[in-house]
Amino acid sequence: MKTILVFGAGKSATVLIDYLKATVAQKHWKLVVADANLQQVQAKLNNAPNTVAVELNVTNADERRILIEASDIVLSLLPPFLHSYVAKDCVAIGRHLLNASYVDENIKQLEAEINSKELLFLCEMGLDPGIDHMSAMQLFDEIRANDGIVTSFQSHCGGLVAPESDDNPWHYKISWNPRNIVMAGHAGAAYKENGELVQKSYNQVFENCTEITVDDLPALAWYPNRDSLGYIPLYGIEQASTCIRTTLRYADFCKGWDVVVDLDLTNEQDAELVSKCSTYAEWFAAKLQLVEGRELSLRMYLELYVKEADHDIILEQFSFLGVDSNEALPANAKCSADVLQRLAEQKLALQPTEKDMIVMLHEIEYRKGNMQYAINSSLVVKGDDSIRTAMAKTVGLPLGIAAKLILEEKIKLKGLHIPTRKEIYEPVLKELQQHGIVFNEQRR
Repeated sequence: MKTILVFGAGKSATVLIDYLKATVAQKHWKLVVADANLQQVQAKLNNAPNTVAVELNVTNADERRILIEASDIVLSLLPPFLHSYVAKDCVAIGRHLLNASYVDENIKQLEAEINSKELLFLCEMGLDPGIDHMSAMQLFDEIRANDGIVTSFQSHCGGLVAPESDDNPWHYKISWNPRNIVMAGHAGAAYKENGELVQKSYNQVFENCTEITVDDLPALAWYPNRDSLGYIPLYGIEQASTCIRTTLRYADFCKGWDVVVDLDLTNEQDAELVSKCSTYAEWFAAKLQLVEGRELSLRMYLELYVKEADHDIILEQFSFLGVDSNEALPANAKCSADVLQRLAEQKLALQPTEKDMIVMLHEIEYRKGNMQYAINSSLVVKGDDSIRTAMAKTVGLPLGIAAKLILEEKIKLKGLHIPTRKEIYEPVLKELQQHGIVFNEQRR
């Protein structure tokens, strides 16, 4: 009996666990899910056959290794900073590992051992990164097979609230890790545009975001996502004059979040300031005062630094968050990022019957002979409710499908990879279509 081990049972794990429950029942395999919150795991497994719920502090080395030794393949949906615990054990014990997170330095340092032990470490196997890589590479490989040369690539993806559930001035609701949402853009961005290399700091990422239209949805806007440059050689598009990977939001969100960043509301190092504040209003006033060393209201700040056309929506957004509230700060808030996260979790929560939405758009231009061509490939997926979200579907299903294919020896690749190889993306994308994850293409 083959055993699949999953670390983490949070927001993004629900549909993955559903998929794996059905898989192990059909294949007569075993599924073990480990998380610090045992009740959460038990609720998601719901006593399904061939499944085991385990309560685990993942930093407990002995308990973690016992679980890995008893498994055939490991999937980690833990926060990225915890992946290294699992990765090092998987190398030492000799187990394949899949996750949906970016390849970091800790994982890269293990590459020689991964290769020598003929293991498969498949990272970036979720939505973005994940489905974006697979769908883009499928198009790139098709273009190259027909003697085309990619000249421009823009890839946009966002986890949004579905229009029918959009009822707040931020036009956003939380469908995944709230800390990641609060800290989005923190690393800045690097990309290539019209032959020029562009670097943006955190304070520049949300400025003047470009608006785009996808299908019949309301206006969306994008901000650049991390380092796009490293994907140029991975995708094999060195001749492209533009390569930008971005995150999508509704247009008004970026206007408000640019002010959030400029006011330093996501600071993780200002414990001293937060400790002197008792209420949200005091905290926000203290952050405003740091701008010019004097008392400022939000309206005064906007008059000084933000174009007038955006004042009303930003005032409405901050009022909705409750930054002027006399409610006590959460006792466990140690920095401004903690405070902002609590406000976001309270005010931007996805209610039980509400739906989230995933939107992805690839804009590809390529040259063949003397002709220039373009492909727009778009994906829109809506969730069922606040539990089985579009985010959970699109993050979890690629992981589950890949794990099954590896155990069935239909994916035999070894080494450290992201899903840019045909032997990965072709069968995974094919099965994703059975779950309603289908791209719509327009070519000209």
